[in-house]
Amino acid sequence: MTTGEAMLAALGFTWDRSTVLRDIPRFSVERAVWRFHRSLPEYVWDAAVLEGNPFTYPEVQTLLDGITVGGRKISDERQILNLAEAASELARLVRTHEFRLSKEVSDRLQFLLARDEALEPGHFRGEGSETLTPGVSLGQHGRYLPPATERGGESLRRVFSQGLEFLSTEIDYEFEQAVAYFLFSSLQQFYYDGNKRTARYMMNGHLMSQGMDAISVPAARRHEFNAAMVNFFVRKDGTGMFGFLASCRLAADDGVLPSGTT
Repeated sequence: MTTGEAMLAALGFTWDRSTVLRDIPRFSVERAVWRFHRSLPEYVWDAAVLEGNPFTYPEVQTLLDGITVGGRKISDERQILNLAEAASELARLVRTHEFRLSKEVSDRLQFLLARDEALEPGHFRGEGSETLTPGVSLGQHGRYLPPATERGGESLRRVFSQGLEFLSTEIDYEFEQAVAYFLFSSLQQFYYDGNKRTARYMMNGHLMSQGMDAISVPAARRHEFNAAMVNFFVRKDGTGMFGFLASCRLAADDGVLPSGTT
């Protein structure tokens, strides 16, 4: 079996490993968590914009300071607060060395992120009473259908375990493991909602656990991110997303402030 065939069998997609950025700066876990905590309003706002949330960056700052923002839907406010709570939990798990690329941690974060939006939050599809298989809209490319939901969720748990085993035994570079995990979890759609959110948080937990800074997709690059993800779903080739996420990580070191700030 070739490397590409092994990737497809274990993860559902391939990528060109020779193009993966290899010089991501690495420091201490404490430093990575500190930088993540310091950038929490920006991280939450970026994540919210990717979900179509209309809160502005100053409004996110205000809400995270404990002050309500008038004229906004309660559902949008709850999404912001859930993103922030999940980010705080992620930082705690990394700081206390409890973070793992595991179903237990993923379920915990997905529950916090999507408890007000998803069917049966905190559980893989099929582990509860629902057995529908939701698709992902790809615009002009139609819909992507993930692996079918089966009662009990055993098939998805098996897919998850096989994917983690491949990443831990065949990929030895932590940045590559983290991004590949994000793409793997996004593609397999383990949950009824919040899959990309949860996968990004898990990716960042793995990065910070290795002393690398978390990756935030800037709000200004939302359309670029969405287009790259559609291309990934259509082609099952993660090479472009590896490059895109690496560029987000490196651009953050330039100290560019979010739109609307001074």
